[in-house]
Amino acid sequence: SGVSASSPPILFLGDSLTAGYGLAKEESVPALIQARLQTEGYPYEVVNAGVSGDTSAGGLTRLDWSLEGDVRILVIELGANDGLRGLPTASMKQNLTEVITRAQSRDIAVVLTGMEAPPNFGPAYTAEFRQVYRDLAKLPGVTFMPFFLDGVAGLPHLNIADGMHPNAEGARIIERAMWHTLQPLLEKSPGRARSGAK
Repeated sequence: SGVSASSPPILFLGDSLTAGYGLAKEESVPALIQARLQTEGYPYEVVNAGVSGDTSAGGLTRLDWSLEGDVRILVIELGANDGLRGLPTASMKQNLTEVITRAQSRDIAVVLTGMEAPPNFGPAYTAEFRQVYRDLAKLPGVTFMPFFLDGVAGLPHLNIADGMHPNAEGARIIERAMWHTLQPLLEKSPGRARSGAK
């Protein structure tokens, strides 16, 4: 199914959590969102631009070519690997700010998903890391999903054996929260009226 003018893309820019690490292709969160869009009659095409191991810097590097085509909505799920590596939160904030502003300069609606740092680098880092997302969530026009793994993180029965990546059941819980966040931004007939193009 090629992307046509009538099915504008929703781009999921993320890491292994977006890619669906450890899951069958149709069990990833973006694939579940695509299925829900079809069921609910929204003609969007989900593009899964999840790359396992990607950091906020990696996502920024890939952004421009990922936004090729008439992307309408960008879902940003980045930062978990910055947190795992203890990378500086100031750099993460700069990278994510740049992703948001570049997308918005193209009239793309932005959904930012929050992440939590693992506790290994101490409480100060964890607090700084969390604050990055809270600050970015206040930027104009950003729709915020406070924690991507809400209700799934740390629960063995909702994660694969590594304890860090959701299993199929965990992915369905995330998809429901993601749908709740995304649905208000969707249009049943998403034509670009203002540019004169159909």
